[in-house]
Amino acid sequence: MSTHSSDSRDEVAAASFLAEPPSSADTQRLFDADTDGLGYVMNVTRLWAHDPAALDGLSELLGEVTRAGSLTLRQRSILVTSCASTLGDSYCSLVWGKRLAEHAGNEAAAAVLRGDDAALDVSERALARWARRVADDPNSTTVADVDELRAAGFDDAQIFAITVYAALRLAFSTVNDALGALPDRRLSHEVPTEIRDAVSFGRPIA
Repeated sequence: MSTHSSDSRDEVAAASFLAEPPSSADTQRLFDADTDGLGYVMNVTRLWAHDPAALDGLSELLGEVTRAGSLTLRQRSILVTSCASTLGDSYCSLVWGKRLAEHAGNEAAAAVLRGDDAALDVSERALARWARRVADDPNSTTVADVDELRAAGFDDAQIFAITVYAALRLAFSTVNDALGALPDRRLSHEVPTEIRDAVSFGRPIA
């Protein structure tokens, strides 16, 4: 399948600060996976296609800590929206804000992006607070913060996995933001209005 089959030249040019990645079997594999699942190739995929093995390794590690932490998609959505919004990453905030909205509702998801966790349950509020601490200043965390996670029902192995998951998501966002990956143009009409309005930071939609 052509890497440009679903995208205009303008969309391809806006992928990031880097040029289009060289063609290879692995690059095509990434592009085909996006096209089959989404109908288009994401800008972040074009960026990470410069080193498909790095993306594969990151995805594998994220999968491992997801399993170790027994993290549901809703919990992961809370972690990513909290991390990404604290970092100021619009791309992941839009994509994962949409996913959280599918589980918690548009208003609740938008509130989490703004730092308001009132609509979440006790364990989810603990996850959101921890993710923001990790994203904002990991050296400021205390034993009391970890005890809050324990009180919310997470054991130490899960807390380690949750923290690694958040840190890996921050690394992913940092690479995307530093190299100018713009949120995909299609997000402007795929993401609920409440989510788009809450993401008033970071790079604009392509």
